Amino acid sequence: MSEDAMTRFPVPDVEDLPEDLRERIAEETERAGFTPNVFLAYGYRPSHFRAFFAYYDALVEETELEREEVEMIVVAVSGANDCLYCVVAHGALLRIYSEDPHLAEQVATNHRTADVSDRHRAMLDFAVKLTENGPAVDESDFERLRDHGFSRRAIWDIGSVAAFFNLSNRMAHLADMRPNEEFYTLGRGEKD
Repeated sequence: MSEDAMTRFPVPDVEDLPEDLRERIAEETERAGFTPNVFLAYGYRPSHFRAFFAYYDALVEETELEREEVEMIVVAVSGANDCLYCVVAHGALLRIYSEDPHLAEQVATNHRTADVSDRHRAMLDFAVKLTENGPAVDESDFERLRDHGFSRRAIWDIGSVAAFFNLSNRMAHLADMRPNEEFYTLGRGEKD
């Protein structure tokens, strides 16, 4: 695998980026212990970096969903879209937030057979349906989610995460973003 953040566009040097991007990258590097390649790749277009990560932050911080649920959606959608970068990177986050070293591969490969609750299966069915055939989503899909305890706002959040990661997956494909080696081993320890 290439060590570059992406192979189809030049990866900028962090020191050449605007100060706000350098600060955000430094924060993420300190938090993760390495610099996730998505930050380096989006540095190619600083205005896109700002917009992308502002919306990402809103999706994970201002939500009706638990962080584990957000990551399940990301992994299911990314699996449906064959997005290596997002399956690997967010698979690591799903393993960490779920404290389950096996869940990410199950969700990415086939969420319908993954070891998840009926509630989470309904959530993932909705996200994948929106991904694969958005126009087919109808009121019965909303009703099923409501029957599993999701509010209208939570349904909005499920759809927003799915839609955003459809964009993210396509950008990862466009740029040929490569997952950091570190992501492959994160969250693989035994449950606490």
